[in-house]
Amino acid sequence: KIEDIDLIIFASYTPSDTIVTTGHYVQGKYNISNAKVFFVSSACSSGLNAIEIIYSFFTSQIAEKALLICADRNSTYSDDTDCVSGHLWGDGATAYFFSTESYSEKDPQIIDVTTQGLGHIGLASRAVYLNPKEDGLKMPHGKDVFIQACTYMAQNTKDIVEINGYSLDDLTFFIGHQANMRILKNVAKQLAIPEEKVLTNIQELGNTGSTGALLVLAQNIKKIARGDLICISVFGGGYSAGSCLIKIP
Repeated sequence: KIEDIDLIIFASYTPSDTIVTTGHYVQGKYNISNAKVFFVSSACSSGLNAIEIIYSFFTSQIAEKALLICADRNSTYSDDTDCVSGHLWGDGATAYFFSTESYSEKDPQIIDVTTQGLGHIGLASRAVYLNPKEDGLKMPHGKDVFIQACTYMAQNTKDIVEINGYSLDDLTFFIGHQANMRILKNVAKQLAIPEEKVLTNIQELGNTGSTGALLVLAQNIKKIARGDLICISVFGGGYSAGSCLIKIP
């Protein structure tokens, strides 16, 4: 029952309200009285940051049932006339339920999740930013974003797979941050992941920010079968990065 949720996290970098967040709105709408609620933001890594926090809350037995709402409304802040990056952005949202218990034989299991702050590399604080009062959502240094994203998404995918005793060949599907197809193809080439294993929605929806990779998983959930191994790897402005390994038992 939705009323049994004891942790709600709203993950986004485009909130319409930073006080009454979407998490608090959902708590009120569904009368989820016993939940801790907060908002987390780390650009396009926000969704995986939230999953890592949920994992930590479960491990420390602070919570047992969590709701993650991940959404970005880039259209509020983007400028379609911006010839550098105005054409890239899209809007999207997902909601996921996490539990310390399984409710069916097909429940995906989080094997591992990790994130990292990368504010110390490259043009981190200048490459992509959102200033609501001035010029909105901008990416003036897309080349630096491309280089860093390709580097960290590939390395983090390799690391999380191998640390958990698998090889890249064991992956059934790879889901990268939906920034652009050039990045996804570059990462897949570095890791020798066949094109048919790479799931995307960028060509349909654009860069939907922190929810992009999670939205791809939701859209393809019917393709996933027992025994499948899925890796999500993301990169965000600021900079930030993260990866998540999922197994279908």
